[in-house]
Amino acid sequence: MDIFSKIAAGEIPSYKCAENEEFYAFLDINPLVKGHTLVIPRREVDYFFDMSDEELARYQQFAKRVAVAIKKAFPCRKVAQVVLGLEVAHAHIHLIPMQSEADADFRREKLKLTEEEFKEIAEKIQKAFE
Repeated sequence: MDIFSKIAAGEIPSYKCAENEEFYAFLDINPLVKGHTLVIPRREVDYFFDMSDEELARYQQFAKRVAVAIKKAFPCRKVAQVVLGLEVAHAHIHLIPMQSEADADFRREKLKLTEEEFKEIAEKIQKAFE
């Protein structure tokens, strides 16, 4: 079981933003901006495009609901969707609230947030998701 599967199963703590039977959304622990969220399938699949068309459609629909919640919780121009990352062999979508494209630049310095800030951000997204 990879690290993201352990997070979705509750074996590793996370700042949960949303979930259903198939997908799990949680805050990135190295966020670019407040509200930076990862959305993963509960099923272990490494490559985004290895998912069936039907599963990919449900994944995108779930991610869209999370993005709408993020935009409500953190007013922004748009929520970027980025499929990027080789460190964890588990498909994941980054949802990043942005005022400009610079907010989605992964080369920039990551925010250093306290546990209390992470909890507050996750709660705001959870409330907007419901």
